[in-house]
Parts: sequence; C-alpha cells; structure tokens
Amino acid sequence: MDQPAPLLEARALTKTFMAGEREIPVLRELDFAMAPGERVAILGQSGIGKSTLLHILGTLDHPSSGQVLFEGQDVFAKDPGELALFRNQALGFVFQFHHLLPEFTAQENVMMPGLLRDLPFDETADRAAAILEEVEMSHRLTHPVGKLSGGERQRVAVARALVLDPRLVLADEPTGNLDPATGDRVADLLLDLNERRGTGLVVVTHNEGLALRLGRAVTLADGQLRAADPRTREPREGL
Repeated sequence: MDQPAPLLEARALTKTFMAGEREIPVLRELDFAMAPGERVAILGQSGIGKSTLLHILGTLDHPSSGQVLFEGQDVFAKDPGELALFRNQALGFVFQFHHLLPEFTAQENVMMPGLLRDLPFDETADRAAAILEEVEMSHRLTHPVGKLSGGERQRVAVARALVLDPRLVLADEPTGNLDPATGDRVADLLLDLNERRGTGLVVVTHNEGLALRLGRAVTLADGQLRAADPRTREPREGL
C-alpha cells in the first residue's frame, strides 16, 4: 500500500543566529516529514532550538537556508500576503503562555482568526461558540480571559487554534505552565480533537507522558532530529 504524501516536510533546514560577529548554528541541514493526521512530539534540552524549529515549521520565522513544504508546496516561496493567508487557513498555534487578549472574552479571542480572514461576524461568532463547547468552555463564553484560570485559558487557546479547521496544529509546551492534573486534561483535549478532526499535531514538550501518548517522538540535538524513546529521551537510529 502506498504511503500518503507528507503533510509537512522540512528539507536541509538550517538556522543560524549572530552574536556580535560570532555565528551560532541552531539547526543544521535538518530533515523532517510527517503524514496527514500524524502526531509528533519534539523533545530536547532547554535552549536547544525546539521553539525555533516549531516557529519555522509554522512560518512564524524564516530559515537561514532550506525548505519547508506543506502538501508539496514550498511555503517560503510565497509572498508575505500569501504566506499570512496560508498561515491563517492551514495552521493553528497553541503556545505555553496563551498569547490571548485578557480584556476580551473567551468567544472574542476565539473569533480573532476568523475576523482576520474577513469571515462574516455572525458566522465567526457561531464557529467560536461551537468550538468552545467542544473544549467544554461554553459556560465561560462571555468571561474576559484575564479572569479565567490557567487551564481555562489554555482551553480557549486550543479553541482559537482549531476554530478555522486547520490541517496542522503546532503546540509549544502546551502543558508546561500548568499543574499536572490540568496539563493532563489539556493533553486529553488536544489528542481527542486530533482523533476526531484528523488534524496533524506537532508538540514541543518536556512532558514525558504527553510525548508517549503522541505516538511518535523525535529529539532535537546538535541541530538535527533523531527518533527517540520519550522515556529516556535518548536518540535512536532512524527517523
């Protein structure tokens, strides 16, 4: 049986930063691919470049060289307007610290991606209400997110990431700022939505339990990705 074409693929991805006159390599000719609907954990030491990699895969940052392909298309070949539209239509993001607007309600925060796409207001409000119900936050629809608990805010962030039915969700330490029980509930939510919607999922995490549940784990070390055992975080042969 033929393997499905990759949803997301990185080819020879390199990223360097400058510290004065010194060049610091973070990613070195990195390759990666994932299938549609697949879920992958990215592990590695703090400061090793995991978030940098996730931001490049999500087109929030540009590589120094190399390609990111989404459904076979080179995303960085797009002009800035096309790239912003692609990001809005195809990707969803969940961050450790939410990046929600505290003075706006849960529903208003979840509506933002739809309003940026110029969808009709009523349709966008209905979409936001529906996805907030899916993440069990309909009772907080009109509450300012600044008054919600950390776990509730993260549920709103997950709803915002999924409101426009993206084909891929990228999550950066989505449970890292939560207590273990609340983190487990957010992990349950992400995995349940992945299964029901068939959305691809890439998660940067230090949470071993979450990594084990994702099904596939890779470790970033020395600028490269290697298949890994989440229980030891030790690389093993093959990707």
